[in-house]
Amino acid sequence: MDRTVDSNVAKLIGPAPEGVAIPLPPVFDSVEQERRHRKEQLAAGFRLFGRFGFSEGVAGHITVRDPEFPDCFWVNPFGMAFSLVKTSDLVLVDQEGKLLAGRRPVNRAAFVIHSEVHAARPDVVAAAHAHSLHGKAFASLHRPLDPITQDACAFYQDQGLYLDYQGVADETEEGKRIAAALGPHKAVILANHGLLTVGQTVAEAVWWFVTMERSCQAQLLAMAAGTPHPIDHAMAVRAREQIGGHLAGWFQAQPLLDQITASQPDLFD
Repeated sequence: MDRTVDSNVAKLIGPAPEGVAIPLPPVFDSVEQERRHRKEQLAAGFRLFGRFGFSEGVAGHITVRDPEFPDCFWVNPFGMAFSLVKTSDLVLVDQEGKLLAGRRPVNRAAFVIHSEVHAARPDVVAAAHAHSLHGKAFASLHRPLDPITQDACAFYQDQGLYLDYQGVADETEEGKRIAAALGPHKAVILANHGLLTVGQTVAEAVWWFVTMERSCQAQLLAMAAGTPHPIDHAMAVRAREQIGGHLAGWFQAQPLLDQITASQPDLFD
């Protein structure tokens, strides 16, 4: 990740004691340290998904590239509850679907979708997908999120829309089509399916999913109550630049990650 602080983010920081800098994602002295950190963040992300109720049976997955072997990614074992995932439970799979580490199988849909997303987007370190309630409800509308709230502006002109639902993703061609619909964006709405978000860190990808799910809920509520009034184009773009960047996404996830790691330290096992 770029270590410079975007000027739009810097403007959001209020008065601070002398010498206090804007927090940035950590850097590591070794690939082993970075691998451990990514896996811990991934396990914490699953715990958050469990806490927020994003599970639906065995559906849903978050992945993170291995820092040493970027064509391989870590993912949750198939059939394990989000709320129980520990760092030691994670499994490593390569671009061909071969299991390289771990004691449980990989969800075929997780491999099909995430392998193609990672292949198409070298800048993406992590990707998140789940069948969350409001995300899948909104996905049935076959439309993008509107900029009706400040939070939703993070996705303004930065979301894809995949309309070619083909059932459970079990073929690589489906993954390729989803990756194409994602394009250069931070998120894609999968019609009749759910949401998928990406980031340069696990924290960023997880945050985009959490806030996109909530933004879907907000728009559904607003549409049920009446006719929402969108934020105009110029202001929506400005808000996106302020809160929709990589650093902003990483930073906004920190309170959630701090809470889950403090309350559920067993995830580090």
